[in-house]
Amino acid sequence: MIFISAIIRTVFFYFFVTICFRVMGKREIGKLGIIDLIVSILVAELCAISIENIKDSIFLAVLPILVLVGIEVLFAKISLKSRKFRSIVSGRASLIINQGKINYKEMIKQRYTLDDLLLSLRQEKIKNIEDVEYAFLENNGRLSIFKYNMFKIKGDYPLPIIIDGVIQKDTLKNIKKSSLWLKMYLKKQQLLLEDIFYAFYKGSKIYIIKRSDLIV
Repeated sequence: MIFISAIIRTVFFYFFVTICFRVMGKREIGKLGIIDLIVSILVAELCAISIENIKDSIFLAVLPILVLVGIEVLFAKISLKSRKFRSIVSGRASLIINQGKINYKEMIKQRYTLDDLLLSLRQEKIKNIEDVEYAFLENNGRLSIFKYNMFKIKGDYPLPIIIDGVIQKDTLKNIKKSSLWLKMYLKKQQLLLEDIFYAFYKGSKIYIIKRSDLIV
């Protein structure tokens, strides 16, 4: 009887957790953020405890899992509306290598060691740091690497300068531009900062996606 009960609970939680993760949204395991990872670990732990403790009501595990799913969905909706909240909860990408030079100050801030950096470069079969034009440490801990071309000509990679109506000062600093320069450009285009969903700098040009351009 105990074995049958354990099997029933296992099958139940398999389908229950599958539904919960479908509700929380599609996300690859390697791309889980901090909150996603915490929720995943807690859900797995609650399921394991409930399967082991057959005498306890299954509701004792179901209720906390539903609360966690609710928190996850709520945070996801708030993050879509608030860039500041999203940065606090999930963090943001950090520029680790800029035009072949290591941004050591940012590495210290992110507690990202030289060994971590070298490991990521080796995994991409990159021998020299000087071969990398840009490298971004993403929210999920992965390093996105943009290599120089064979002639080491500066590439035209899109660098975000406005996200959700917020000026990205770090990017402006890297391209040696100021907030005033960007505001003057927007003024000439008769655009307001709060009307811009996303803008990026590429090849000395600014490309803008307005909120009115989005499908809602």
